[in-house]
Amino acid sequence: MNVYDGQNNGKIEKQRKWIFLQEINHKETENVILVGCQFETDDIAFDNSMEELKSLVETAKGFVVGTITQKRQKPEPSTYIGRGKVDELQVLLDEKDVDTIVFNDELSPSQIRNVHTRTKKTVIDRTQLILDIFASRARSREGKLQVELAQLSYLLPRLAGQGLALSRQGGGIGSKGPGETQLESDRRHIRRRMDEIKHQLEAVVGHRQRYRERRKQNEVFQVAIVGYTNAGKSTILNRLAEVDTLEENQLFATLDPTTRQFNLPSGMKILLSDTVGFIQDLPTTLVAAFRSTLEELQEASLLLHVVDSSNPDYEQHEQTVKELIQELDSENIPQLIVYNKSEQKDANFFPTHDEDSIEISAFDEDDLNSLKEAIEEKLMEQMTEYHVLLKAEEGRLLSRCRESTIIKKQEWNEETEHYDIQGYVIPTTALGHELAIRSIIEPKKVKVEE
Repeated sequence: MNVYDGQNNGKIEKQRKWIFLQEINHKETENVILVGCQFETDDIAFDNSMEELKSLVETAKGFVVGTITQKRQKPEPSTYIGRGKVDELQVLLDEKDVDTIVFNDELSPSQIRNVHTRTKKTVIDRTQLILDIFASRARSREGKLQVELAQLSYLLPRLAGQGLALSRQGGGIGSKGPGETQLESDRRHIRRRMDEIKHQLEAVVGHRQRYRERRKQNEVFQVAIVGYTNAGKSTILNRLAEVDTLEENQLFATLDPTTRQFNLPSGMKILLSDTVGFIQDLPTTLVAAFRSTLEELQEASLLLHVVDSSNPDYEQHEQTVKELIQELDSENIPQLIVYNKSEQKDANFFPTHDEDSIEISAFDEDDLNSLKEAIEEKLMEQMTEYHVLLKAEEGRLLSRCRESTIIKKQEWNEETEHYDIQGYVIPTTALGHELAIRSIIEPKKVKVEE
């Protein structure tokens, strides 16, 4: 065999391996048909919703092979879509190799059962799809418990009417009794497991509460990053805090909350927390299960509301996040809207002028510096001005001022041998009280705009 033949055989072997891997990946990927109904919404909003459903399916390792849509006044009670659309769905199923049907809404148990009976395919709704993605992304023990609790809360009411499927004896005459017995047994098991999870989560909540108290004692400001899924929250955290947490161009890439420390331009140290991304029609079971995690927002001094300015539906995303913040009783916390991905912003993008906002690209160093300055300005609105003279031997207090206050002026006076310090401090902390007592000016609270 000459060298040329050997090279060709090597190329052929690589091609075979590539084809083999592609076949494996194809087998692991489910073919999916999307089904959506448009109820009194404009065409653009509905199209964006269906496009988002497609992204969710792709995040769950599915491949969309077809889409069926319908305009209706209200859902059809038995199958969600009309009988004609079910027939159309069946024709599409016969034409394509389909594993799963995904509906762009939350279906009732009877609707899922009826469509499955007609099509003989796996039928899931938007809620179950999101729960499945959360289950695959959970890494921490707390995250896994929260997702399991949400899944069980979703499953419990959907056990009704599945007596035949759960019966130990199977279907047929006389099987109703054993089926109902098994159904009640499953219900008791689920309720018992939910109680166990809630008990374990209570311990986690207690730990979080102790952590919050310790943070308050350490006089550290906390800034929480919130926003729609895939808006770039983890990227902003990584660039500001100079860390390397997971960041992917996928929905719900970050599920477990991450907190890192970073310094403001003045040198003040604050905590920056990345939170789980929100999404339109976020399942209520998820909001309830993740409440202990989402309650971190209530402890923050500032919310960085990140909006993807490159998404055509950015206004709806922004409104969805605001509604969820309100649902979590955090609407009174100061917010800074961060319009991210300015280098790719949509042609119709127009920033809000109702609230403080800034346009940035998380990959632009100048933009990140501007964001740090904007964060500092927003925090100053909650702080009190101070002016103190510190002796040379008071180095420990000077260090605390540098780390826990925003210093605007620091000069060494040779004649008096004092540090002349002017800045802003959190008034409710021990350091704030100490600096207020020693301040050589009447403490003034910075005016907060209504």
